[in-house]
Amino acid sequence: MRRALCLVLAATALAVPAVARGFDNTEPLAASQWYLTEDEAWSFWPTLPQLFPVRVAVIDSGIDGAHPDLKGRVVAAKSFVGGSPYRDLEGHGTFVAGEIAASPFNGVGIAGLAFNAHLMIAKVVDDEGTVPLDAEVAAIRWAVDQGARVINLSLGGVRDPLNGKLDTYSSLEQAAIDYAYSKGVVVVAAVGNGTQSPKTPWPFAHYPAALPHVIGVSAVRRDGSVPGYSNRDAVFNDLAAPGERIFSTIPAKLEVRRAGCADHPYSDCGSLEFRDAIGTSFAAPQVAAAAVLLLGQDPKLRPEQVAWLLERSADDANPATGCAQCPTGRDAFTGWGRLDVLSALTMLGDGSGLPPPDRYEPNDDAGPWAHALPPFPRSVEATLDYWDDNVDVYRVRLVAGSRLFVHVDPKTNATVRLALWAPGTKTVEGLRVDTSARIAEGRRVGLQSRLAYTAPASGIYYLELKLVSKTRDSLAYRLSLSRRSP
Repeated sequence: MRRALCLVLAATALAVPAVARGFDNTEPLAASQWYLTEDEAWSFWPTLPQLFPVRVAVIDSGIDGAHPDLKGRVVAAKSFVGGSPYRDLEGHGTFVAGEIAASPFNGVGIAGLAFNAHLMIAKVVDDEGTVPLDAEVAAIRWAVDQGARVINLSLGGVRDPLNGKLDTYSSLEQAAIDYAYSKGVVVVAAVGNGTQSPKTPWPFAHYPAALPHVIGVSAVRRDGSVPGYSNRDAVFNDLAAPGERIFSTIPAKLEVRRAGCADHPYSDCGSLEFRDAIGTSFAAPQVAAAAVLLLGQDPKLRPEQVAWLLERSADDANPATGCAQCPTGRDAFTGWGRLDVLSALTMLGDGSGLPPPDRYEPNDDAGPWAHALPPFPRSVEATLDYWDDNVDVYRVRLVAGSRLFVHVDPKTNATVRLALWAPGTKTVEGLRVDTSARIAEGRRVGLQSRLAYTAPASGIYYLELKLVSKTRDSLAYRLSLSRRSP
């Protein structure tokens, strides 16, 4: 199984003057970085702040290690497909890395959005231009073990929940993402493009954007409209960022031969696909860079808190902002809306509504994904989020004849479905679910959901909590369990 890079062939570039409200982007090619201004990237600070350094992994096609805007920005690099991580034949990884972490104050070229970023480079694109799944999985785990706090994945495989033959779900990929999340890593991924999908527009986000605990990023134009190539998804499209006419770094060996392009390794001197770079591939790095800035301001933030800040602070996309097909509020075209770094940092400063850390995550399915509960009686304080984490699953060991009592108390008015699944259950979600394994369901009494069950056989049962209310905020709950011996 392989993944592909999320970019689209495009036409001519357009340079747009940049005007920042915070400290200025003084690099020579700043005028071409219109997206940095649109993202309100540096507007929060009146002068250059001192932020904590944050490691961000670009899992992609490698980079040009000699690029003048990337030299000195890399703290770790490894190839998972052979060759050197500092040799980028595709140019995609160099472009993405430049958006995030091009040296911002060296008087050369452009400025990466995340001026506090320390780059980690994992090369996963093989000589055929595709991404072997085992290389991606190994790269994610390597990045986590090397101290990454943010991972950018501008790549993907088709998701089709209506057709298992097209769907490229991988449990290995999910396990790698869960490993990253469990270690406090923010994972950002492009939702994918129609050109890499069965049709355009495609109504589902690609994997890994369509996995739990991944911030899925779609593309918008400068006028606020959503391009036809940007995949839609009612649940897994979390956020949008500029994805057209993006300007960034390219490998020197990919410079075209024309006037003014000698020793100018930037996208206006690249091939057609880079001169007016288009794709969700180039929207995702802006969100990854925004996560780096948030963690630089407060390194104690958990991944779910970073996601919450970026998503809930987004500028809503609707007809008044240029997206004719976007209803007010969260939608399948742009998720929560358009990236706004200023608003995210302002919300962080306010501290209002930030969800508490959930120490039981990841626990998103049966089998190895479930969280094992200690001996009874037991009380658990955790959270659910309809858009980012709507299912929690716990492993419960019962002996034959014992009786299990469960009740769930949501902290606010919301409907939580409570269900118990039989031993041996493989999954409680998706195409492969066997609903006959769901052996008991709770009933609602006021806000509380209750379940009682007598085990006919000994084994490990799975207790599922699913948030079915489309709440804006995360839902805190208390899960209480007790057991009566036979």
